[in-house]
Amino acid sequence: MKVLHILSSHIYSGAENVVCQIISMFKDEPDIEMGYCSPDGTVRKALEERDINFMPVKEMNTSELKRVIVAYQPDVIHAHDMRAGFLAARACGNIPLISHIHNNAYNSRGISAKSIAYFYAALKAKSIIWVSQSSFDGYAFHGPLKKKSVILYNAINTEELKNRMALDNNSYDYDMVFVGRMVYQKNLHRLLQITRLIADEYPSVKVALAGTGEDEEELKQLCTSLKLDDNVTFLGYQSNPLKLLHDSKLMVLTSRWEGTPMVALESMALGTPIISTPSDGMIDLITDGYNGYLSDDDGDFAKKIIGVLSDENLYETLRANQLKRSAEVNNVDKYKAVIAKLYRE
Repeated sequence: MKVLHILSSHIYSGAENVVCQIISMFKDEPDIEMGYCSPDGTVRKALEERDINFMPVKEMNTSELKRVIVAYQPDVIHAHDMRAGFLAARACGNIPLISHIHNNAYNSRGISAKSIAYFYAALKAKSIIWVSQSSFDGYAFHGPLKKKSVILYNAINTEELKNRMALDNNSYDYDMVFVGRMVYQKNLHRLLQITRLIADEYPSVKVALAGTGEDEEELKQLCTSLKLDDNVTFLGYQSNPLKLLHDSKLMVLTSRWEGTPMVALESMALGTPIISTPSDGMIDLITDGYNGYLSDDDGDFAKKIIGVLSDENLYETLRANQLKRSAEVNNVDKYKAVIAKLYRE
């Protein structure tokens, strides 16, 4: 069986990480072969490091996808997120389509061009995987899709994660780290405002922002205007940020919405406490005061971070609890079994 994964992004981030995890899970299955199709870009390096068969498209459109499909001849197409799902539905012909939704996007919760276009893909798909109950419930037209839908929370292979972390021999010394795309969803403008509040009381705070995106230059300008250039380091794209996550004291997220963020699961497996806004995906992972904190108030968010950075005993307790919580949520065998069943149906 040949499975073609289709994604619309050229960078390596959350959904791309999930796909690499899926391909890794099935690499020892003798009857399953997998390929990865997306626009070319920084994702290429991550795929080469993992020895994943990459079939780039010049542009993300139906004709280019048809070209790859004809060349690869997949038995199943696994399309990730709504845009890729829509284009894959137009290009797949009679090949079975599995659509995989990785977040609860704000612009698909009501009647919109995106939600309507995706409904075409959803009707054509034989199965739909939703990363959380809230991502399914949040989609405007989810009602008719219930019978073909599966709720499947992300999971990671912790042994493989630690092996990849060992490839980085560097040491990092940051109080807070963000890893991800610098886009509207992640709301990093808010994170910088919170950092300003922290720096007013904790002037030595050191923050690392790892990633790129459309908001990057604007964020750098805001950082300067907030007089945070001595506190915040923009690290750019990191193909292997695991040691960075491990060495940093806290992982922070100020997202407007999330699915089940892979970077959060990675942080949990590495014992790094998380301070986050209470977005739908994070509510399922973080128990407030146990393995991190959830807050939607900037002042309280800053206060929680300062409290952890100032109390070594609290920090160590959160770390220990984070590892316990990770063991509870990461069930790779169950995750693989669900996907294998969908492929073979």
